[in-house]
Amino acid sequence: MRSRFGCMLLLALIGLYFQSDAQIKFNKIHQETQHIKQYQLAEWVVDFTADFTNPYDQQQVQLNMLLTDPRGLPLYLPCFFDPLDQGGTWKARFTPQSSGTYHYQFQVVNGKEALSSADATFSVTAGNGKGFIHSHDLWTFQYDDGSLFRGVGENIAWESRSFEDDKWTYDYLLPKLAENGGNFFRTWMCYWNLPLEWKKVRSTKRYQNSESYFNEGGIRRMDQLVRMCDSLHLHFMLAMDWHGHLMDKGGWKNSNYNIANGGPAKTPSDFFTMQKAQEQYKNRLRYIVARWGYSPSIAVWEFFNEVDNAVFTQQDSLLIKPVDVTQWHQEMSRYLKDIDPYKHLVSTSISHRDILGMNSIAYIDFNQKHIYKHTEKIPAIYPAYIQTFGKPYVVGEFGYRWEDQDPKYATEAVFDYKRGLWYGLFSPTPILPMSWWWELFDNQNMMPYLKGVRMISERMLQAGKGQFEPLTVDAWNVQAFGMRCGDEYYVYLLNNTAQHQDLRIKVDLPKKTQLVLFSTKDHSFTKSSFEQSAGGVISLPQHTIRGKEEALLIFSPAR
Repeated sequence: MRSRFGCMLLLALIGLYFQSDAQIKFNKIHQETQHIKQYQLAEWVVDFTADFTNPYDQQQVQLNMLLTDPRGLPLYLPCFFDPLDQGGTWKARFTPQSSGTYHYQFQVVNGKEALSSADATFSVTAGNGKGFIHSHDLWTFQYDDGSLFRGVGENIAWESRSFEDDKWTYDYLLPKLAENGGNFFRTWMCYWNLPLEWKKVRSTKRYQNSESYFNEGGIRRMDQLVRMCDSLHLHFMLAMDWHGHLMDKGGWKNSNYNIANGGPAKTPSDFFTMQKAQEQYKNRLRYIVARWGYSPSIAVWEFFNEVDNAVFTQQDSLLIKPVDVTQWHQEMSRYLKDIDPYKHLVSTSISHRDILGMNSIAYIDFNQKHIYKHTEKIPAIYPAYIQTFGKPYVVGEFGYRWEDQDPKYATEAVFDYKRGLWYGLFSPTPILPMSWWWELFDNQNMMPYLKGVRMISERMLQAGKGQFEPLTVDAWNVQAFGMRCGDEYYVYLLNNTAQHQDLRIKVDLPKKTQLVLFSTKDHSFTKSSFEQSAGGVISLPQHTIRGKEEALLIFSPAR
């Protein structure tokens, strides 16, 4: 066995070999955050000298922070170059997940050369936050502190485009979402919204074209979005790309990966298969993790919105092979997990066509599909995919229509919006189905409706301590869903007809049970009597369900 001294000497000699001709030099390392707390951001500014031309290309240069946490576990944190500071600076952003003493070094990798700074330490005091969101089971996610999470919210995929009402901004929509009980939303990076990797922007007055490697306007707005979500205690899924990027109508023509724009790829297929294209994409992933990964508000990294639309459209079907898309996701999800010290959740999405192998990728934490014009099929989707692939499933978008948000369909869309949320609440999914057309639903004042869904979601979590047991409910002329959480029994009834229907169900309940009716309109709880026959049929003679309306019944032990 080699002695510890011998190992240290060998490592020192190896270090001298790599650093013998090094031009790298640390000039100054400054800890910007003096009092560091658990689950809160700490920053360092690092000034060093090295030979490179592109600070965003990790093949040329990397700054890494190598940490050992209080438990003795190693952590790897990529750092980033900030062009928004005058002259540009290198920074590290780190959110400690444990209290105690951390040891760290900074490391510069410059081509084949490397140099590490002297060992240093910092102390972290205990914080009050919950930490980052991680996988748990089919129904819930789990914070670092062990508390459970179910997402209730909607898509707010982008801020208003140049041809839309200027009021549709994050500043307007996100505080409203938080005030009304929402805790989750989904948003996109694209050439009109958070255009990190787009030199040419379109359909926007908010961003400008840029010749920089990363668009400064996209960086600045993403900084603002993350800080806003941190302050509002909102979590979001960041779709880092969308299918239109790989299609002819504006996307591929203006893509930084297109050889016509100085990129490495001749075709969208090359985006998935060329090593140079993959290296460029990894530069992007590294920057996103380094600059924004510190935030617990970012719940999910989503690679693509509806990647199947790029694969299977007529114009592109011969260009992109499904197997290449699956292999690309395999490689990129593995890489993303490797460089993310916080282990954020990772996903991607399809519209309606599965891509062979995509649902079985080990580094994808949950699978995702989008449903339009068939909201009634949502309850059956979850068990089908879960039984086949054994991981959580999420309906990332749903809606009455996908074509547009024509207000003449508002009545049908609102009915669809409501039932989609409740279908999700009574199904095995950690994020309830998220509606599309957020502008239409804001005009219809639907955000307050989320408050009631969130109230019941939190009550279920508390009553069952995260345990959900599906409950069989038979109903007359209405659709029924049941769930047992601890000693409480929840029944959701939906009248899909235009006529009033009596409240009459059959469900197996314990003796000495009391009933509370929950109003989805004003979020009130009302005690109610009921009649129960010897055969277990429960009727509420004083109540009916109006056409196209709903009722929520909560049975619990009589007090």
